[in-house]
Amino acid sequence: MQTWETLPEICKVVVLNVPIEKVWDAIATSEGIAAWWMSNTFEPVLGKDFILHAGPYGDSPCKITELDPPNRVCFDWDKEWHLTFELKKLEGGKTEFTLIHSGWTVEKSKVRETMDGGWGKILKENLPAYIES
Repeated sequence: MQTWETLPEICKVVVLNVPIEKVWDAIATSEGIAAWWMSNTFEPVLGKDFILHAGPYGDSPCKITELDPPNRVCFDWDKEWHLTFELKKLEGGKTEFTLIHSGWTVEKSKVRETMDGGWGKILKENLPAYIES
């Protein structure tokens, strides 16, 4: 049995100035995900397969592994990655959004570095621009 050395997961947290239901619509619908991240065939159904259309990187197969509206959606992305989107209702109609991107091996360290920076930009710029407009 071969074992792989793993790298830490990517974890990003952002506070959005909108209610949890609005953030849920952005992270758990095909239209919402396409508006701030990438086009897809997502349907909020536990166990459902879907595709992320990653432009020049091609289509990526995914599968929903957890669905707990309006708090959490998780899915496998390609063969090795796992994404978790968690929402927490805050005072004043705000929502805390936590993204966890796990499944990193040493062989993917350069990709992890790129994705870490990419997630930072997506969550600090793209998602708020879409959701708070």
